Amino acid sequence: MTMDVTIYHNPACGTSRNTLAMIRNAGIEPTVIDYLKNPPTREQLVKMIADAGLSVREAIREKGTPYAELGLDDPGLTDDQLLDAMLKDSILINRPFVITPIGTRLSRPSEIVLDILPDTHKGAFTKEDGEQVLDAQGKRLI
Repeated sequence: MTMDVTIYHNPACGTSRNTLAMIRNAGIEPTVIDYLKNPPTREQLVKMIADAGLSVREAIREKGTPYAELGLDDPGLTDDQLLDAMLKDSILINRPFVITPIGTRLSRPSEIVLDILPDTHKGAFTKEDGEQVLDAQGKRLI
């Protein structure tokens, strides 16, 4: 299927790998952006967060990042300050963000990506942890 899909991907992240595999299971080869090497611009990041219906704080990754050391848990920080931190150190951008003509999602958990993909899945899909997401007919189980 031809559909313009972009994933901001971290190949070291299981959730990101599962999301990418689900996109491909739908018969779509997305544009894959390794956001740690090629982070989004401020404008792109602001748009992705807004289009996904998230607050800037909801789009920050805490686990495995310098979030606490940087004091980003301070509720007094503004969105601009949080965005500055995310753009300075892209590991603070939660992942994977997926953009399709149907919508934009932060695909955590990975099966959230199914909300913005066409129903063109090619059979069963099981995540890396063994959880089955699609049945043999490509129908969503969770």
